Amino acid sequence: MSPKKPPDQTPPTVLITGFEAFENDETNASWEVARALDGWICEGALVRSVQLPCVFGAAIERLDEALRQWRPRLVISLGQASGRAEITPERVAINLDDARIADNDGRQPIDIPVISGAPAAYFSSLPVKAIVRDLRSAGLPASLSTTAGTFVCNHVFFALMHRLATLRPLAGARGGFVHMPCLPEHAARRPGLPSLALATQVEAIRHLTHTALTVQEDVRESGGQIH
Repeated sequence: MSPKKPPDQTPPTVLITGFEAFENDETNASWEVARALDGWICEGALVRSVQLPCVFGAAIERLDEALRQWRPRLVISLGQASGRAEITPERVAINLDDARIADNDGRQPIDIPVISGAPAAYFSSLPVKAIVRDLRSAGLPASLSTTAGTFVCNHVFFALMHRLATLRPLAGARGGFVHMPCLPEHAARRPGLPSLALATQVEAIRHLTHTALTVQEDVRESGGQIH
């Protein structure tokens, strides 16, 4: 009788993505946070961090490579939102690229779908309201957002949710997008711009990841906006 094959000891993966620096900036808060968490273990899951180019099309290609490599249980894509003062989980990804400015490769799509023939929108599958609740309970600034814009952040968010909804190897995986404030060194060059220290942002994503892994059904409480 042949010996039994030992059980697979590979831990499940949490994929956290962040973007490269954009325009004239030397850093991007989303990548600084993501790479600070690479190798961290949360609830038995191993975090793998991947940097995405701030380029339409190429960002999705890099995301696809990471999804094929890791087949994650959870995907948290991060982006920097200069002007925001809080950690803001996004609720909705829309199937629209409409770039007010060019990306890092000079691409500026206007009024075209992220993925032709795909649905108009997807909701995040993260427990976004529970995440905001838990961040606030930990004394961390957080609020819910209903728009990820129409630039590369939403481009990646929509592509991610479409992959999670349609690819069999990713069945059961959850994911979403979170916008981060800029870092103090970035804000120092733009007076009046809100910022949040890197250590605080890293702590926030640790809490967020824990909530995303442990809360299966989101809380039912007000999180809407009038405008």
